[in-house]
Amino acid sequence: MLYLETAAFPPGGVPIPVGSPGRAATVPGVPEGERGKQEKKVIHPYSRKAAQLAREAHKQEKKEKLKTDKALRLSIIGEKLQWFQSHLDPSKIEYTKKEAGELIEDYMCRFNDELEQIELQNSIKGRQGRQHGSRETVIKQTIERERQLYEGYGIEIPDIMNRKHLKFFREWDGDLRKLPNIKMKKLSARDAACSHPEVTDAEAKEDLNEGEEEGGPEEHQLIQELK
Repeated sequence: MLYLETAAFPPGGVPIPVGSPGRAATVPGVPEGERGKQEKKVIHPYSRKAAQLAREAHKQEKKEKLKTDKALRLSIIGEKLQWFQSHLDPSKIEYTKKEAGELIEDYMCRFNDELEQIELQNSIKGRQGRQHGSRETVIKQTIERERQLYEGYGIEIPDIMNRKHLKFFREWDGDLRKLPNIKMKKLSARDAACSHPEVTDAEAKEDLNEGEEEGGPEEHQLIQELK
């Protein structure tokens, strides 16, 4: 109830509420913009609406995880290509399969210095347990997986056996968005040891298993998704 002062009675006897002239009285503690609005409805945790929101949140979370995983794999491919690019012989206009195989062998030895440092740190007297054990495990698993690929159906590398593709690869500026323009080629240890120009075992395997995924998407398939 609003209290009226006697001085607020103008001539004619019509009372005026005390406050700002011409403005209606407000309820204490309620912002003007919220007047007349209903309170938000609380969602019951076991309702269908709550279940729907949970599914949408899970779907979005899964989508973000796939996006992050894809970006990580593309980054790993980019690092691999940058290694090969930085170790190219500037005097060569193209590589033979044997020369490309030798470059792959060097690539699989890229962690040797780091493994030696880890071993050296672990050999220091007084160390309790192995230092950098998780990193050492990841490196050895990576090397083993690459070795199995190379000695099996082949490992994918930039097509440095083709002078046109090699020239383009040399000029690559490291932009991952341009990966689809880099021609990739599978090469196995058997291919590298073979001097004949016929179709390689890896190429034959690609023809037989075209479109088939083995142990996850191939690098070239992942790269083509950028197009």
